[in-house]
Amino acid sequence: MRGLITSTHCPNDSCMIGQIGQKSCQLANSGCLRFDSHHWSVTENLPVQMSQSFRELISAKIASGGLKPDQAQTAAANQLDKLKERVLSSEQNSRSFKSIFRRSKEGAEKGLYIWGKVGRGKSMLMDLFFEFSGTDRKRRVHFLDFMQEVHAALHDIRKTEVDDAIPPVARKLAENVRLICLDEMQIEDIADAMIVGRLFENLNQLGAIVCTTSNFHPGELYKDGLNRHLFLPFVDFVGRTMVVHELAGGLDYRQDRLKGAPTYFTPADSAAAEAIESIWTDLTGGKSERRVLHYKGREIQLPRYGNGVARSNFWDLCRQPLGPGDFLAIANAVRVLIVEDVPLLARSNYNEAKRFVLLVDALYEARVQLVISAAAEPENLYSEGSGAFQFERAASRIREMQSSGWQLGSASKAE
Repeated sequence: MRGLITSTHCPNDSCMIGQIGQKSCQLANSGCLRFDSHHWSVTENLPVQMSQSFRELISAKIASGGLKPDQAQTAAANQLDKLKERVLSSEQNSRSFKSIFRRSKEGAEKGLYIWGKVGRGKSMLMDLFFEFSGTDRKRRVHFLDFMQEVHAALHDIRKTEVDDAIPPVARKLAENVRLICLDEMQIEDIADAMIVGRLFENLNQLGAIVCTTSNFHPGELYKDGLNRHLFLPFVDFVGRTMVVHELAGGLDYRQDRLKGAPTYFTPADSAAAEAIESIWTDLTGGKSERRVLHYKGREIQLPRYGNGVARSNFWDLCRQPLGPGDFLAIANAVRVLIVEDVPLLARSNYNEAKRFVLLVDALYEARVQLVISAAAEPENLYSEGSGAFQFERAASRIREMQSSGWQLGSASKAE
């Protein structure tokens, strides 16, 4: 479970970097910068004032070459500046009896809900804002981790036979915290849908200001979910208590990083493993966590996940009894999928081969970038046995997905 993020360090322990250098490390972990000597040498000499605006910080990043000019990100930076003002105003007034009384009546200052297409830099902006928010009373956590923590706390509180477990859990979460940053809000599970509204209402009344990112407009959360009408008050709550801002535009920075680079490696030897590791580190900064997806009551395990990129062994994905809907859930949850050690498949591996075909189809339709290490070229992985014809189509799609034209088409579709 992620806790408070208090500092970020250069991967080279001997490198003494300033605050901007540390933030470049954070950006590299978010997949928008590379760890390289040029960025360190340029950024560590930039003066940083914690009183400077967030937009000024982004402008400095662009001037140093650390970020590409992006009008949509600049517009989001303006909203984050306004959020910082609200956080600092709340901090300054927090000791006032009058303000405490007003907060109990009106709730916290407005939070911020940033939504947009995957790979647009939402997490990067929020992580950088987290460091420059001007308060030490803050927490940054992935939304799904946050909800798992909530469910565990509710379970413990209910053992005490309390009538309503949500208020004490909210008090614990908001304890000594003014700003809560939640990355990648999504509601996939009915258990989350049924409690998130009252939980956030309690956090708001306690004065906690929430900044969250999501791939979905609030009105699209938990779409077509069971008993969704019970969830709709939360959508209204977000509209009342948070500024909803779309991070528009079309450039997917994660896929852009792979443009023109090899994405299929054979044989699956040590050289392939090294190349895969390099791609993984480049896109995620080497940070990962286990991700659990939910589809029709089933759990889908992604052993390694970070920054919209998932990484799995072939057998971990294709030995599970998964169907088309499960693979679509994976495709909708990631922007890049790395599948390692695809073996030569025989008649006895019909089920695994069929699932691999379904996986490729789902990724292809969702325009997800696929990175593979395999024992042979795509056409030679499953050349005989039932389903060989369907596998030929999958091999053809894998070839197409390696082309720079397909990657450009993927970015275009994201717009």
